[in-house]
Amino acid sequence: MMIRGLVLPFILMASFLLSACGGGTAMYRENAAHNGRANDSGPEKLNRLVWKFSAPDKVYSSPVVADDTVYIGCKDGYLYALDLEDGHVKWKFKTAGNIEASVAVKGNTVYVGSWDNYLYAVDVNTHNLKWKYRTSGQVYSSPSIKNGVVYFGSKDNNLYAVDAETGAEKWSFNAKSGVYTSPAVSGDSVYIGTLDGYLRSINKKSGQEQWKFATRQRIFSSPSVDTKHVYFGSYDKYARAINLKTGQEVWKKKTAGKIFSSLAVSGGSVFLGSADSYIYAYDRKTGRRHWEYKTNGAIFSSPVVDSSTVFIGSTDGNLYAININNGSLRWKYGVDDKIYSSPTIADGKVIFSAVGGEVFAVE
Repeated sequence: MMIRGLVLPFILMASFLLSACGGGTAMYRENAAHNGRANDSGPEKLNRLVWKFSAPDKVYSSPVVADDTVYIGCKDGYLYALDLEDGHVKWKFKTAGNIEASVAVKGNTVYVGSWDNYLYAVDVNTHNLKWKYRTSGQVYSSPSIKNGVVYFGSKDNNLYAVDAETGAEKWSFNAKSGVYTSPAVSGDSVYIGTLDGYLRSINKKSGQEQWKFATRQRIFSSPSVDTKHVYFGSYDKYARAINLKTGQEVWKKKTAGKIFSSLAVSGGSVFLGSADSYIYAYDRKTGRRHWEYKTNGAIFSSPVVDSSTVFIGSTDGNLYAININNGSLRWKYGVDDKIYSSPTIADGKVIFSAVGGEVFAVE
């Protein structure tokens, strides 16, 4: 994400975004609940750079991995499909606008939003367009897939639910403000944050609002969901836990910076980064701080976690691997650019991008 206007936040949320899931299913924040828990394990000790890909323009999108392919969007309007093993370009698909959203993949279809106002469905095998759905605004929001439905937001103030096979609209919800966050889907509900400062719960079948919670500050942090709470951060510098059913605040914790980072949820903790340069771990039930770790730059990246490690990027140019239990540094990998996007884990590798257009795989 860039620090020009609203683009920066998008990357985070979407901004942002990434994940690797088995069976050809993948999306931002690892799954539809957006809990940021990887299905694979990353390295506890850094060994080497496996490969590096240099895109022809800036990259604010976060990588997503499905099967043996890394998908990444670029400012040049192309979606790039890279080989997971060595990073070479397998194929690419052209849109008419910047791609800052992360993709979602289900079976043989990859879904991607563009600044040209469209959501695209592209065949993974033929690389041809299956269908496209037009909105009235740029699509920053990374799509989520659940039970054959693709959910995504647009700058035109709407949340959309479209059929994954045909692109036919099932419903749209007018959020009255831009939707840059990626929708989290859990149970019967879809959760989004909006630029007018509301976290909203929408019935996933009817498209009707169930409740809303006001922060009165912009929300770029995509919601993360467990069995009881939805977690998110805001421009007001607070990380919050909200009751899934009632929309009532359970706890909140203030950082010293605006929060673009989406929260990862694992074990008894939630993890996030803040523009104050810190990585935080809070108790998921009470909000009590477990630990914090200071980097040397603002953090817009969203964390991804495995069973032992939190992986997150910083604008100081480092990807950090932090001990999930005590907040100590396991390792860091430095690049010559700021890291706004979020990492993902696949095949024992950590894959991430830097704003200048380079994509890295380390193990």
